[in-house]
Amino acid sequence: MAAHIAISMKPKSNNSSSNNCCSNGYSSDVSNGSDNNNSPSPPPSPPKPRLTPTLSQCRRRLRSKTKSFVRRENLGSDLNFRRNLWYLLVLPLLYVSGLLMCVGPFSGLLGYATVPGSVYRSYENFQRLWDDIRFDNSSSLQLSSVWKYKRRVKVQKPCSNSTARNHFSMYRTSIMESPGSSGYLIIDANGGLNQQRSAICNAVAVAGLLNAILVVPRFELNSVWRDPSHFGDIYDEDYFIDNLKGYVNVVRQLPETLMERYDHNLSNIPNFRVQAWATVNYYMGVVLPILRDQGVIRIAPFANRLTMNVPSHIQLLRCIANYKALKFSPPISSLAEKLVNRMIERSSMTGGKYVSVHLRFEQDMVAFSCCVYDGGEAEKFNMDSFREKGWKGKFKRKDRVIVPALNRVEGKCPLTPVEVGLMLSGMGFDNNTSIYIASGEIYQAEKHLAPLRKMFPLLYTKESLATPDELAPFEGYSSRLAALDYTVSLFSEVFVTTQGGNFPHFLMGHRRFLFGGHAKTIKPDKRKLVVLLQDMSISWKAFKDEMKAMLAESDRKGMMVPRVKKFNRKTSIYTYPLPECACLQSSNNSTIRLSDSANVLDSHREYTR
Repeated sequence: MAAHIAISMKPKSNNSSSNNCCSNGYSSDVSNGSDNNNSPSPPPSPPKPRLTPTLSQCRRRLRSKTKSFVRRENLGSDLNFRRNLWYLLVLPLLYVSGLLMCVGPFSGLLGYATVPGSVYRSYENFQRLWDDIRFDNSSSLQLSSVWKYKRRVKVQKPCSNSTARNHFSMYRTSIMESPGSSGYLIIDANGGLNQQRSAICNAVAVAGLLNAILVVPRFELNSVWRDPSHFGDIYDEDYFIDNLKGYVNVVRQLPETLMERYDHNLSNIPNFRVQAWATVNYYMGVVLPILRDQGVIRIAPFANRLTMNVPSHIQLLRCIANYKALKFSPPISSLAEKLVNRMIERSSMTGGKYVSVHLRFEQDMVAFSCCVYDGGEAEKFNMDSFREKGWKGKFKRKDRVIVPALNRVEGKCPLTPVEVGLMLSGMGFDNNTSIYIASGEIYQAEKHLAPLRKMFPLLYTKESLATPDELAPFEGYSSRLAALDYTVSLFSEVFVTTQGGNFPHFLMGHRRFLFGGHAKTIKPDKRKLVVLLQDMSISWKAFKDEMKAMLAESDRKGMMVPRVKKFNRKTSIYTYPLPECACLQSSNNSTIRLSDSANVLDSHREYTR
């Protein structure tokens, strides 16, 4: 309609004036359409004698015609805008109302059937199927043969640390104007254990890119994790500095001259804000000149501040930082080795192999997910209070629509312990399987862990494996406790992830690197799982068939390695380290180890061979 209005009101152009104006060097914005007009036209009027228009007259005519045309174009655009605005306002409302009708609280009142998977009935299904699970005489799955894919990623051109070091040295000499450094880089790593790990690896890469001297990264105090630990409390600082020599120079603090300039307080250094997923060109064109000018630059926060798509020699720095330079501090490494050895000892019936489960069913995770389980009004009141205390009205904003049933259907709800147990039992793991639970404090642990213990009596946590005296130095430090879970999970035969996040993504990548390309991870299809667990008529045999297919799919995807050309800015090298990090595997000095003691790794190599 807008186009029709604009055309019907289009003014007739004057041939003589247009031609005369054009002869003076100006062209009309309205074209003459008389050549293509087949409709009858009145006879021409007798020509009137007139003077050739002047340049100023041409300008006035063009200005008036242009303004008239713009007004009509604006009218059409305004009508289009109003129509689009109507769609933008009405369609979301229709969508939300449809969701509420289908899976919202009004569905029962209006007589609509609930969407499959939208209601939590897993515990009821467990009670119904428990006898079938107990007396299932079919052959159990052997941990030694759980993974069918055995091929390893082939490295066409093995490289060594010395080759990589020389290549990087040549880059610095050719790119930088002077052999000296460009200045000092300070970063503040934020988040939990593995988000901080990502920031550290990215900081090493940026320091190498800018030829900067990296100051040992600082950790921000996160409002959720509330862990005041410093870098040296979680990682071996000397080991980190030594293993980066020849690639990136790392110092513990700024020189005294620079410290005096900022009153010996790094927080006084102006914070430079870097855009998320910043490119190499951004760092070289924007950050580097400022670094050279000031001699020091501080970037905070630093999570996800470097694109994943970087040159190979910069990508190598990420690999070196993650798999070679970052080693947990001696107190963490020492206790972690003990926990791994104790899990191996308690898994004697399965040849020392065990399953680790990252169970994100802590109270804060349950509250944040806004999912509904089987606690009724008491649970709802508890979760509402926790959300208000932890996030101060974030979930009560008018623009925030919370539909718990929709969250469940879309696979956004953390798996409960009973759901994990049903899944693993269906896949064929029997009650002789040792399971390590990597988690914080489980929400209503006594209630929710009971059915999992029925299915898998050999259930362990760091609290049950370590003595109170051994754990005492770690209490109140969530990142240090998470580092213990990370290590025990790293060397399990099977790792089960239940709720995404940095922890499982780093672990999947680390296990790919450690086990020659295979993640050895069960990543359940939760959208499919919630539908099966709500079905109160499904047989145990039918459920097992679905779970075995899900295990096979995890096995297949565990071998997937994206092609280098397919990497985009967010495809994480920490989740898919190969083939980019394969150089470290072929290096003599790149053995992955937890501490100087190698006896535990000898055991790992023996049972993973």
